[in-house]
Amino acid sequence: MPAQQPGTPLSEKAQRLRLRFARGKEAAAIGHLDLSRIWTEAFQAAGATVSYSQGNRPHPRLTLAAGLPVGVISDAELLDVVLARRVDPADILPELERHLPPGLSPIDCREVGVGLPSLPSAIRWAEYEVDVADEGRDDGLEKAIAAFLSRERLDWEDTRGEKVRRYDLRALVQELRLSGRCDGAARLSMRLRCDAAGVGRPDQVVKALGLPEARQIRRTKLVLAGGSPAREAWRKRGRFQE
Repeated sequence: MPAQQPGTPLSEKAQRLRLRFARGKEAAAIGHLDLSRIWTEAFQAAGATVSYSQGNRPHPRLTLAAGLPVGVISDAELLDVVLARRVDPADILPELERHLPPGLSPIDCREVGVGLPSLPSAIRWAEYEVDVADEGRDDGLEKAIAAFLSRERLDWEDTRGEKVRRYDLRALVQELRLSGRCDGAARLSMRLRCDAAGVGRPDQVVKALGLPEARQIRRTKLVLAGGSPAREAWRKRGRFQE
């Protein structure tokens, strides 16, 4: 193996960490690429040696699970980072906190198998809490939800800029219910598809229900594909901690 050149990022894959973090209002406008850069710099500043790909343009082996729409906050974002040198996952959290901008907060960190499939490929569903203003009549909203769920198909058209996207909105919604009220608004709970087959957007579900624009959208959970991560990691010769 050729010697590592001075200043060249390390490419060893010594450890893979999975981090769950919150993204508040202060960070809701950060784009995907900038978010990846911020996390890479935070890990480096916290004393973790991020592994880089090989080639003429090495890039950090850090992957965010699923893009979060601008303006949406979250308690459940996930990222995977491959490190060139091992660290204690428990020790890295307070150090990361010191090097992150307002609105980004690490919640927990654990080791997963280096050989597991990529994090984005493992995401299946995303859960949301959506607060919307209404007239305070839960019965009318519940009827609208029931009517939506009773449909076998809902052809939908979503225009973003000059792009028009046509799809079956109903197929992207696994769960939808009125979960309560908060500060004079109705709170909807949703589980929406988030995989290669399609990505559901909570704002479009709100629109389909005939409701005004949401006051707040919060992602509360990302649901991964089933199976045992420990068994997969063992099979692929990775290390894993529950």
